[in-house]
Amino acid sequence: MSELRIQEAMETLKGSGVRITPQRHAILEYLLQSMSHPTADDIYKALEGKFPNMSVATVYNNLRVFKDVGLVRELTYGDSSSRFDCNISDHYHVICEECGKIVDFHYPGFYEVEKLAEHVTGFDVSHHRMEVYGTCPECRDIKRH
Repeated sequence: MSELRIQEAMETLKGSGVRITPQRHAILEYLLQSMSHPTADDIYKALEGKFPNMSVATVYNNLRVFKDVGLVRELTYGDSSSRFDCNISDHYHVICEECGKIVDFHYPGFYEVEKLAEHVTGFDVSHHRMEVYGTCPECRDIKRH
């Protein structure tokens, strides 16, 4: 993970008038390093040793700030806890039905889906979301043994 991404994110926060606290920096750095689309609780557990006075509410509040300035996306799937994604480029997710792992998936036809939906329905499409479900290789291997 590049130091450049952290610096760019910090500049985005500063440009939005957001103060950079050590906790805020640590949460953002954790998100940028994580490819697992963590929950707020995952982030809290990962950082509680470094910041014993930090609460889960602090993590949620910071995630809301990051979301408001466009640094993260909140992923909500069914009844489970929201997960947070620092990859704000357009992409899809493949989700394991066994362990809940989420993996980014890029498909070149991202905008074609929206254009086709507009053409067929006459809607002005603002965005779309698609999830693909299955069993990840690790869970598949466990099932086979």
